[in-house]
Amino acid sequence: MPTRIGIPRRRLIAAAVAAALGAGHATAAAQDTAAAEASQGVDEIVVAGRYRNATRQLIDERLNDPAVTDMLGADTIGRLGDSSVAAALRRIPGLSLVSDKYVYIRGLGERYSASTLNGAHIPSPDLTRNVIPLDVFPTSVVESLRVQKAWSADLPANFAGGSVDIRTRGIPDDLALSFEIGSGFNTESSGTMLSYPGGSRDDLGTDNGERALPASLFERIAEFQAQTDVQGILMHLRRQDPAATLAEAQAVNRAMGLELNRNIALEQKDVLPDIGARVNVGNRFSLADDWEAGFLVGAAYATDWREKDVKRRSFTFPGERVDTEEGSVHAVNLTGTLNVGLAFADDHQISATTLFLRNTDDETSVRDFFNENREVSDGIGFRDYELRFEERNMLTQQVSGKHYFGEKTRRRLPFLDALAGWLPRDAYVEWFWSESEAETDIPSEVTVSAHTVTDPVTAEVLSSAVALTSQAADYRFTELDDEVVNHGWALALPFEAGRSSIELKGGWSHSRKARTYRQLQFSLGALNVADSSLLQGPLDEVFSDENILNPANNFVFDVQGTNNQSYIAATMTDAIFGMIDWTFDDRWRVAAGARWEDYRQVAVDWNPLGFSATDPQVTTDPEVLAKGTFHDDRVYPSIALTWMPDLWAETFQLRLGWSRTTVRPDLREITAASYIDPITDELVRGNPGVVPADVDNYDLRSEWFFGNGDSLTVTLFRKEIVNPIEFFESAASDTTTAREIINAESAEVQGIEIEGLKDLGFLGAWLDPFFLQGNLTLQESELVAGPRADAPTNPVRGLSGASEYVANLMLGFDSPGERH
Repeated sequence: MPTRIGIPRRRLIAAAVAAALGAGHATAAAQDTAAAEASQGVDEIVVAGRYRNATRQLIDERLNDPAVTDMLGADTIGRLGDSSVAAALRRIPGLSLVSDKYVYIRGLGERYSASTLNGAHIPSPDLTRNVIPLDVFPTSVVESLRVQKAWSADLPANFAGGSVDIRTRGIPDDLALSFEIGSGFNTESSGTMLSYPGGSRDDLGTDNGERALPASLFERIAEFQAQTDVQGILMHLRRQDPAATLAEAQAVNRAMGLELNRNIALEQKDVLPDIGARVNVGNRFSLADDWEAGFLVGAAYATDWREKDVKRRSFTFPGERVDTEEGSVHAVNLTGTLNVGLAFADDHQISATTLFLRNTDDETSVRDFFNENREVSDGIGFRDYELRFEERNMLTQQVSGKHYFGEKTRRRLPFLDALAGWLPRDAYVEWFWSESEAETDIPSEVTVSAHTVTDPVTAEVLSSAVALTSQAADYRFTELDDEVVNHGWALALPFEAGRSSIELKGGWSHSRKARTYRQLQFSLGALNVADSSLLQGPLDEVFSDENILNPANNFVFDVQGTNNQSYIAATMTDAIFGMIDWTFDDRWRVAAGARWEDYRQVAVDWNPLGFSATDPQVTTDPEVLAKGTFHDDRVYPSIALTWMPDLWAETFQLRLGWSRTTVRPDLREITAASYIDPITDELVRGNPGVVPADVDNYDLRSEWFFGNGDSLTVTLFRKEIVNPIEFFESAASDTTTAREIINAESAEVQGIEIEGLKDLGFLGAWLDPFFLQGNLTLQESELVAGPRADAPTNPVRGLSGASEYVANLMLGFDSPGERH
């Protein structure tokens, strides 16, 4: 649906569109056409240009937005070759990528940034965070990326660094069919790689059930009420038959161990080069007078193998305490999209989008290490075999609409003319409904501990044997399910009054999220064996049926952990907002707004292995439940002032904005429970006393768009945060690293962003098809820990993950006639 704007404002947009075209006759013609059409009072202007226009095809939206906003279109993303949304967002000023999936905006971590899909909240498949890892979104589904760095009242108030909106492809203007297939290789990841047998559906990124926790095993665990050690089983058997023997209990215990997947022998596997393919097909049809419908269907598949080689050394004992890890990661990505749309004239448009994403990593590694207990010179060390299959799926279904009350609508609905006294002709209503579900499934994460005999000088492993302990093999089964429902509407009423144009806008939204996280942990190992040599073979032989069932080997199965890893959590937010956007004399613009949000959150520990009133799955203690709840009910303001003179360029804007927003704790962080982070293996402690952080946002941006296609933008920004939510290291044992979530005292970040595009034709006619585009961000940050931190090493430090500078540069070429 074209953006509708008043006549004076339209002239600015026409000039910007003309400036986006190449130099020469195309620019002059576009300017003349745009000026002529604007003087005649047409409703909309559409100008098509070469790629230099495509790189800024969203410039009219950026200019017309009262807030500081940056855009990245599909054409630019395609030129740069980024395969994921996370990688593509690095191209925007002030954005950096951490851990290949979390976007830091203006030096603020992932908790300070929000992400939406077509303006709607979506769930997170991340095991430990409420934020969305943006590497799960392939760029093949993206029409554009919109990053709003200055808050406005139509956005959720949980905002600090910025808000990223991923806008998916819509229905095409005409018949569209595209097919792509590609391959590649990495010089460091070729030939054979470390792997294990796996399952028959691994190439589709899903487990066939071989790794999963068997239902029969869980039934036996429930039968013994999680008392699965030999003595617990014996007590249960004797309640049924007083004559039950220890040998019978041991046999039952070993039989439970056989239920686990033990086809885990490591092997070298021949791997194929990277493979990727995608296809899109769509069309638009005329149904009747002024009615159109269309569709777009797309699918994509990609798979690759990568080797992993990690070396760590103790700072104090670099030659004695060494840690090396070698392995491989097999990644599979699947995408499916379906978009359908229905439009009536230029007044009404309804669209429905279905998006399915699958992102799977199958990791195999061998880790050899020495620590304070065994050093290199001792000639003995430790070894861990690790297998981890993580599958993440997301399904999103959205329906949205936008409805103007234009001439054709009024002719069909005459009663609207009766409302003409208060309903402007350019008034519109927009609405949306979104339901999404994200699932993360780790059907089996296996770690096998072993001991090694090594060269005391080179640390080369000479031999290894599985550790003689009941916990030699650690099995973890993890499931996360995140469901989000989000819907809302907004009404806009634009008015023209002399030299002023005013738009009043208001709306309502509702969002609710429900999350369940379950982790079960079991162990399998031998307390003693008849022949120690059986511990030195391949893992599937060490844990073979024959060895486990042999009473002389004394293999045992048991439940591990404290069963406090799992939890249930939910949030609900109701919001009402109002905004006024006033433009005077086509030179000054004031946009102000306020948003009221009623936010509720609850998180409780869940013990899936609780089978009695004394050990329930969820506590009924009112005091404990109250500590797991959180409520925030406030009003958040924003104001922006824009000055639009003719200053050094065809189009110039100077924007000044301020807003006050909040950052709330994540789902798990308001509970008092401790848990082991499944990614870092660190002990993480929650804190019921943590409160939201208050953020003051300041922005000053100047934008120049020149008639020859050049552009320059300079932005100054500052963030002041009270009670920032941060992790700090806390007291723990010698071998455990622990972190606690607290409110630090204060934080601030400030900096400058510079971006521009320059046509290189001024260096000579032969360089006319070339252009240079880039950006640079310089910033500094400071975090004051305050009295709540547990004696941090640096009470005043920079924000974690904040880059001092971020730079991007692109050299582009567009041949005449759009041939290349």
